[in-house]
Amino acid sequence: MTRVALIHALAHSVAPINEALSRDWPECRRMNLLDDSLSVDLAARAGGLDEAMTARFIALGDYAVGTGADAILFTCSAFGPCIEAVARRHAGVPVLKPNEAMIEDAVASTGRIGLVASFAPTLQSMPAEFPHGTDLRLALAEGALAALDRGDVALHDECVASAARQLAQQGCDVIALAQFSLARSRPHVAESTGLPVLDTVSSAVRALKRRLQAA
Repeated sequence: MTRVALIHALAHSVAPINEALSRDWPECRRMNLLDDSLSVDLAARAGGLDEAMTARFIALGDYAVGTGADAILFTCSAFGPCIEAVARRHAGVPVLKPNEAMIEDAVASTGRIGLVASFAPTLQSMPAEFPHGTDLRLALAEGALAALDRGDVALHDECVASAARQLAQQGCDVIALAQFSLARSRPHVAESTGLPVLDTVSSAVRALKRRLQAA
């Protein structure tokens, strides 16, 4: 039976991907590794991603592969270069960045893409992962993550929708929700903007399933 390691840097990312896999790929066995100090440390440091942070990701990847994982999915979108280092180290194992599949889906949709995040470092690292020349607009959902931390999901969803509406006013043709924790906001964002909305969770599950079935 397929075993997928899910590695999280935000506690809020755990439920969305597990719920999606349970619904869309129930036969897949899942293991969850959470180190929420990764996101805290990244937000606190001025230097951004460095060799020490990369080493922490490699250690997590080594552990996951050592348990027999057939694939690894990282669920926090702010650590692209660190995840790429894990992928290079374990070239025989599918290693997916959380936003990798959604970016492919967004670019395939054509038009101007509006990217919403509630974790500011994501908007610093993720745009570089889009193909050169992509027509991309960014918006930070101010207050959304703090609201989610307090358990105020209604306020969280409205903060995300508000950021998405700003992007719609800038002429965006599709909204991309940059983090797993934002997936719950997808229906509200779609209703609020009238635009197609992509989320990392749905795209990642489809991509994981395709890659492992092909292998």
